[in-house]
Formats: sequence, structure tokens, C-alpha cells
Amino acid sequence: MPRIDPFHAILANNLLQNVVNFTVWFALVFWAYLETQSVFVTGMIGGIHLLFTGGFAIWFGSLVDHHRKKPIMLGSSAASLALYAAALGVYWVTPEEAMAQTASWPLWGFIVLVMLAVIAGNIRMIALSTLVTLLIPPERRDKANGLVGMVGGLGFLVTSAISGFLVAWDGIRGPLVLAIGFSALAIVHLPLVRFEDPVPDTATESGRKEIDLKGTIRVVAAVPGLFALILFATFNNLLGGVFMALMDGYGLSLMSVEDWGLLWAITSCAFIASGIVIARVGLGRKPLRTLLLVNLITWTAASLFTVQASILLLAVGCAVWMFFGPFAEAAEQTTLQRVVPYERQGRVFGFAQSVEQAASPLTAFLIGPLTQFIAIPLMTDGAGAALIGGWFGTGPARGMALVFCITGLLGVVLTLAAFASRSYRLLSEAYEAAPEETPRA
Repeated sequence: MPRIDPFHAILANNLLQNVVNFTVWFALVFWAYLETQSVFVTGMIGGIHLLFTGGFAIWFGSLVDHHRKKPIMLGSSAASLALYAAALGVYWVTPEEAMAQTASWPLWGFIVLVMLAVIAGNIRMIALSTLVTLLIPPERRDKANGLVGMVGGLGFLVTSAISGFLVAWDGIRGPLVLAIGFSALAIVHLPLVRFEDPVPDTATESGRKEIDLKGTIRVVAAVPGLFALILFATFNNLLGGVFMALMDGYGLSLMSVEDWGLLWAITSCAFIASGIVIARVGLGRKPLRTLLLVNLITWTAASLFTVQASILLLAVGCAVWMFFGPFAEAAEQTTLQRVVPYERQGRVFGFAQSVEQAASPLTAFLIGPLTQFIAIPLMTDGAGAALIGGWFGTGPARGMALVFCITGLLGVVLTLAAFASRSYRLLSEAYEAAPEETPRA
């Protein structure tokens, strides 16, 4: 039997934990919406996810830089397992009627525990990005990043196929029980993967291992245009927060939870296809140009996929979003892996993740109430319904649809502005000039 390459074994282990975390996350949103019938709740869940992602990212990045990668990934899974168990305990002791009330403290405590368990998995994702640098030669890193994106797509595919059925079968309890079991399996498997995992040399002069935010900012500032890349991704995620807050509510307004889960599963195949394409052909000589081109395509699709209440349009829009998303992610990762020193990559990846997500919680927290109390009434019996309702449609779902259309148009404008910017040209030149180096294992 041929020996499995360590990088591919790590990818398989990450796939298992990704499936666990994605399944619980999707199931939580489905279950919460069905229990409360409120897009306010789903918007708040999206906001909590993004707030935790941004809030913990710098710390997570420092943990990755200061520790060997295998132990820190094991710690990530152990934290998720413990938090899933705590959430299951809260669910068991809370009366069922309390979980259906949007003002219920047990409901929100339960949601926070589940989201903390999901967010703990982000440590693994930051570590995996640095392992691409450690284990993969420079000329193949864009393709390896495509494989990382494909693993994410497989996670979405499996998750989407089963989350709706799990919620329909056993509410949120079943997904939590499965998450505990499969997190334990990931913990058992990872120590069996053998690879060079050097002790990081990242201690400060005093011997203390610190986040060193100032030093990380200096590294980012030293690369011309890198701050602009992070800022572009920040505004991109600001608009993407709208999709996290409203997509499930919109999809569930058109179909059953089982059908919505199946639609996600089918469109997630585009995510996998994208990873395969990147793994085979790479991103081209100019990954930054690739990043902006795919953003232009995705935001154009985002402005159009809800112009009519159509499951087909929704499916096409989701497929476009899924297919081109990994190109943008891989392009950013490949750029950072080339222009940032390896010993700083965990903190820079964490810093970028933190800054990029900083605006999204505001969007996700605000968009639920704004849609619920402004956009939906506007398109139900308000001025919007009277003005464009004849061809656009009326009702709560069309209020959500209007928000999607406006968001897509803003994304197109943002991407065109980035293409014309001086920072884009400077960072492209810095990428071309950066040496191709492989860190010493």
C-alpha cells in the first residue's frame, strides 16, 4: 500500500473536523430559524460567528506561531469537543419552550457555546495555511491552496447534504452528539500523521512568547500594498456578512429545510470543482489579478440571483459564489505565503483574519433587524412594493432579495475601484520581486 503524503493526511484530518464544525453551524442556523421563525436570530448567529472570528484571530495566530503545529491542532479539536459537550448539557437541562423564545437567556447561552466550539476550529485553519509553506515547495503552493479550498468544499458538501436531514430528524441534539464523536476521532487520528514539526523560534528577547501585535503590523506595513489587500478583503467581508445573515432565511422561505440542505450540497460541488481546477492549473502568474477578477464575477452574480423568486436563480447564484470563492481565498493565501516570513505567518494570517472580519459583525448584527423591520415592510406593503413590486415581487422574501441586489452592486463598485488603485499595482510588484523560499523544517 503506498504511503500517504503527510500533507494529504493532514488535509483528510482537517476535512473530518471541518465536516463536524460546518454541520453543527448549519444545523444551528436551520434549527434556530425553524424554532423561532426569525431572521433576527439567524442574523445574530452570523454576527456572533464573525465577531468571534475577528476577536480571536490575532490570538489564534500567535498560538500557531509559538507552538508546534500538530499539538496546536490537537488542542483546537479538544476545545471544540469540550464546548460541544457543554452545549449539549445546556440543551438537555433547558425546557423546550425556552429554546423557542428569542428573548430566552438559555437559548443565547446555548448559541454562544456552540459558536465558540465552531470558532475553535479556526486555529486549525491558520495552522494549515502555515503548513502549506512548511511542507510544499513554493512553485506548488497555489495548487496546494487549491486543495485546501477543495477540502472546505467537501466539508460544505457533506454538511449541506446531512444538516437539513439531521435537524428534521432530531433537532439540534443529533448534530451535537455526532460532533462530539467525530471530534474525538480527529483527535485520535492526528498523532498518527508523521511530519517534521520544528519547535518555533518565536520567543521575545525576554523569553516570553507574546502576540506582538506591533511587530506583526510592522511586517505587514513593510510590504507595499499589503494593508490595502487586507482592507479590500475587509470591505468584501463587510458585504459578505449580508449573505451570512440572510441566505438561510431566504432559502428556507422558498423550500423546505431538507430541500435547502440538498441545494447547498449540490451547489457545494462547485466549491470542490474550483479546488480541483486550482490544484491542476494554479492561479496564474498574477494571483492578485485573479483575486479581483473572481470578485468582480461573484458580485455581479450576487446582484442578479434574487431579481426573481426563483429556486433556479438561487441555485445558480450559490454555485457561482461557491466556485469562485476558493480562487479569491487561494490567491490571498498564496500572496501572503510568499511575501511574509514563515516565522510570522501565523500572526499575519491571524491579523488579516481579524481585520478582515472586523466589519462583518456590524453588518450581520445590523442586517437582520434592518431587513426584518425596514426592508421586509418596504417590500410587503410599503413604497418599495408599490414602486417595483409589479415585476420584482412583494412579501418578506422579496425584502431579503432587495438587500441581496443592493449588496451585489456595492461589491461590483468596490472591486472596480480596487482594480484601479495604486496599492494593487504596488503589491503586484512586491509579489513578483519576493524570493521563492522554503522554510527549514
